[in-house]
Amino acid sequence: MTDSVDIPIVAPQVPVYAHPGDAGADLVAAESVRLDPGERALVGTGVRIALPEGIAAFVVPRSGLAVKHGITIVNSPGTIDAGYRGEIKVALLNTDAREPYDIAEGDRIAQLIIMPVARANFVPTAELPDSVRGEGGFGSSGS
Repeated sequence: MTDSVDIPIVAPQVPVYAHPGDAGADLVAAESVRLDPGERALVGTGVRIALPEGIAAFVVPRSGLAVKHGITIVNSPGTIDAGYRGEIKVALLNTDAREPYDIAEGDRIAQLIIMPVARANFVPTAELPDSVRGEGGFGSSGS
């Protein structure tokens, strides 16, 4: 990591990075929830932050939950804008067709990634410049 930024936070448990160099800090559940197969739920974390202008936060799935239990985030990544001051909640989905999954208060449920973001100046034009890729879209770089 090259830079750090101070983020004012109100939280029962401050997100922590599991290892040096990790991009995401773990968010934990502030409530217990049972996710039946195919069910989704909005799970509170109790975390509220104040991001400075030019910074956004992104809520992303934890790979271990995804691989071991089929738990993912419906709107991944969830975007937190600099002006938002409400509680960070995570829209979890149980993709397992057979097994329910229980989340206990304090369980790690997602990761929070803090990143600088540029604000675009959209410039209307009649034509776009050429590129090597051109209009190649979904699957265009495959076999």
